[in-house]
Amino acid sequence: MGLVDAIRGGDRRALARLITEIENNAAGASEALAALFSYTGQAHLIGVTGAPGTGKSSLVNRLALALRERGRTVGIVAVDPTSPFSGGALLGDRIRMRDLAGDPGVFIRSMATRGSLGGLARATSDVVKALDAAGFEVILIETVGAGQAEVDIARQAHTIIVVEAPGLGDDVQAIKAGILEIADILVVNKADDPRAGNTVRALRGMLELAGATGDHRSLHPYLAAHHGRLLELVRPSEPAPTDDGTGWSVPIQTTIALSGEGVPELLEAIDAHRAYLLESGEIHRRERLRVIADLDNLLREALLNRLLEQVDNERLGELVERIMAREILPQEAVRALLDARP
Repeated sequence: MGLVDAIRGGDRRALARLITEIENNAAGASEALAALFSYTGQAHLIGVTGAPGTGKSSLVNRLALALRERGRTVGIVAVDPTSPFSGGALLGDRIRMRDLAGDPGVFIRSMATRGSLGGLARATSDVVKALDAAGFEVILIETVGAGQAEVDIARQAHTIIVVEAPGLGDDVQAIKAGILEIADILVVNKADDPRAGNTVRALRGMLELAGATGDHRSLHPYLAAHHGRLLELVRPSEPAPTDDGTGWSVPIQTTIALSGEGVPELLEAIDAHRAYLLESGEIHRRERLRVIADLDNLLREALLNRLLEQVDNERLGELVERIMAREILPQEAVRALLDARP
């Protein structure tokens, strides 16, 4: 049996082997993904993001347990910091997810960021495709916990859960750098903390101030700014829907991940958002943005690799030295490399 057939047949070892090949950019990974691609597009992709210390891993663990109780299969992609020694995922043991060990309906994979910014590993998108093609109904993508830079998750998931917790400092941190804007569901975890009520009120006030209702991520400003010309070139000809008061209103859920309190209600909010995406057609727009994001990343990587293959290392070192000596601007060095000027 080939690798693709084994993965489609539920062979977890084959799936783990493919994911390892994806992370290592092995030669056979692209062929396998190409063969699996037609089977993708079925899973509900849920991003879980937030600052370190909010309890994201514990919440993901509880969400997975609740989904399994409902009979749904769950894939988990946990993006962790890179170990400075091994280059692997620093928290790869996922000890807080030990309750899921041995469940054939759950597949957990930790991934190292390997220097990737935005809270997501470079290969996250391909790993999600592999899990999708393997038949997992729900895929939870937990980001690294880099804080305000984690808005990249908006390009990878259908439903975005932003996790906050009381007592982590400034209550308005969530509104900075697009974190509040990308939320489809806000969660105040550790709700047994006496300060949780203040956090809920602060978030509710910020939602009212931001007017966070309607199709607020149809063409998210961050995505437009990040992709720039590429997004403009492939923007749909029809205008984005206007908010007529019937769009999605971001709910604020309270949870205690350690005990599971509030998790059933959170799951209901997730299901409600999934229903909204399907009924409104928003799912199609978000899938379009995911495809654009994939194309953008692949183009950048392919073009950079092609350029570096043609650039002499000595020439590159010379340009670096000239920049350090303030003889040329970095922009001039880039133009010189692109134009292949002597």
